[in-house]
Amino acid sequence: MAVSRVVEERPAPSELLGTEPRRQHVLDLDDFSAAEIEQTLETADAMAEVLGRQIRKVPTLRGRTIVTLFYEPSTRTRASFEQAGKILSADVINLTSSESSSRKGESLVDTARTLEAMGADIIVLRHSMSGAPYLVARHTSISVINAGDGWHAHPTQALLDLHTIKQRFKRIQGLKVVIVGDILHSRVARSNVWGLRTMGADVTLCGPPTLLPTDVLEAFGKAPGGLAIETDLDTALDGADVVMALRIQHERQTAGLLPSVREYIRCYQVNEERMGRAKETALVMHPGPMNDGVEISHGLAHGARSLVESQVTNGVAVRMALLYMLASPGVES
Repeated sequence: MAVSRVVEERPAPSELLGTEPRRQHVLDLDDFSAAEIEQTLETADAMAEVLGRQIRKVPTLRGRTIVTLFYEPSTRTRASFEQAGKILSADVINLTSSESSSRKGESLVDTARTLEAMGADIIVLRHSMSGAPYLVARHTSISVINAGDGWHAHPTQALLDLHTIKQRFKRIQGLKVVIVGDILHSRVARSNVWGLRTMGADVTLCGPPTLLPTDVLEAFGKAPGGLAIETDLDTALDGADVVMALRIQHERQTAGLLPSVREYIRCYQVNEERMGRAKETALVMHPGPMNDGVEISHGLAHGARSLVESQVTNGVAVRMALLYMLASPGVES
């Protein structure tokens, strides 16, 4: 039986503020104002112009050192940060947990302090433990960018999703965005909810009851945009502008949170037939990696209504923008 409840209505949109002061860290979007998100997206537009040049290289961050420290596997996020840093002429050092002294018992804070002592300006950190980037930010003076921490947050993914949406629709305010899948364990969903609602979008979270947070407001807080919960996908998709499918991890089935992958596909796969309930102009997204044919049908994921490739492309521009905003010598505090 479908369960539907509107958690918070969207009030009248607030006007953007002036230019925000320079920040030190990017840990989540819950402390970003609408003006600061807008500033980030505008900076990403400028970085996209650099990416369109024949020679994609600018001296903006020459002399700066960026360390990517990944304790979990990553393809898109790590590669895009490396590419972003190199295009901006920064020195980029890539480390994984197997290459760091953590295998010898060194703590995360000690590793970060060592990198700080070596002159690193920014640490881009991915960790399986929620709150790990906050710990590093608290115990060092180095700038920290959260590249994904446990189930908690993935702010740079959310920013590139916002950039992709605005690029296509020319706005975010007033759009209906449906996020489908494992909401409970998704750091991508959490950061997207913060960012989308801060920019005035109405968000509907949809998935099996076992994969939805029991207290949505506690999980996602208050923001200008509306927030709704829906367990029936057909109902959720009614009038949607953007549909974002989340990856389903097979361990959810072994943990008893899903009866079977086949049942998930039957009830929650985003496919061409179901997209008929959304607006004719509606587009689909997926943060990746994708289980092709599970959370989203193959034809839809690779068809004309898909923004998946645009998300990957925009990831470089957005991460260039964040590195610039945190480390550029020419940006005033």
